[in-house]
Amino acid sequence: MTSRYIAIDWGSTNLRAWCYQDGVCVDSRQTTAGVTRLNGKTPEAVFDEVTQGWREKTTPVLMAGMVGSNAGWKIAPYLPCPARFSDLSQQLTPVLDNVWIIPGLSIQSENNCNVMRGEETQLLGARTLSQSSVYIMPGTHCKWVHADKDRVQDFRTVMTGELHHILLNHSLIGAGLPEQQTSHKAFIAGVDRGINDSALLPRLFEVRAAHVLGELPRSEVSEYLSGLLIGNEVAAMTRQYMPDSQHPITIVANPALSQRYVNALGMLGYQAKVLDGDNAFQAGIRSIANAVAN
Repeated sequence: MTSRYIAIDWGSTNLRAWCYQDGVCVDSRQTTAGVTRLNGKTPEAVFDEVTQGWREKTTPVLMAGMVGSNAGWKIAPYLPCPARFSDLSQQLTPVLDNVWIIPGLSIQSENNCNVMRGEETQLLGARTLSQSSVYIMPGTHCKWVHADKDRVQDFRTVMTGELHHILLNHSLIGAGLPEQQTSHKAFIAGVDRGINDSALLPRLFEVRAAHVLGELPRSEVSEYLSGLLIGNEVAAMTRQYMPDSQHPITIVANPALSQRYVNALGMLGYQAKVLDGDNAFQAGIRSIANAVAN
């Protein structure tokens, strides 16, 4: 590739783009025109808008995320795991001249059926920045990934973020609540309950009962619920993925969300490194750009 290229993280509800010159980000843009929020525009029209002034015909563009799904611009196939990290740069899907979509990853086995889009690029970047055997990628759908220096071996998805949003905003748990406040104490209390009680479903209604009966401040329900869900997730996944606390763990997310998982893991005796998700994504794009250039 040339010394100038464009990286785009195009998800369901948001699009983020970065313009690079000689390995340095010289500009960035963000829009809410995710693939499910195009508002009547074509993907190509949105693409032209977000890259306006950045791109000449020979400027390479690498895109990742839901833009490659069946709801996106063009379907980019999933690579079945185990998959080599190097395969990501060798199986790009062309969309326009010098415009490609990075493939996702999939698992299809007797006891695990999973897919990821976008996180594979973060994962590639995380591997270059912090080699670990387990990567935790929190978000709407948290990914727990087993990898070595060459391959993605396996991954699982936990819908913790989406479940928190649904329960708080579309269920009886959050009905009639005031504006929610940050509370580390409430979060830790939720984590403690979540990691020490595997019976999550009965505990969910107790969140509602606790604030109705005055046991839980109504402004701290979100924090307690977050702790309960993350604590339960971390306890379940460490039992399955990490029988001891010696596995190197790297968390890839924004700092605030990463800290929640650091706290929950710490209560179970695990330590983890933290990488910023945007930094990991951009490092992954840079790795693919360099591989294609060579």
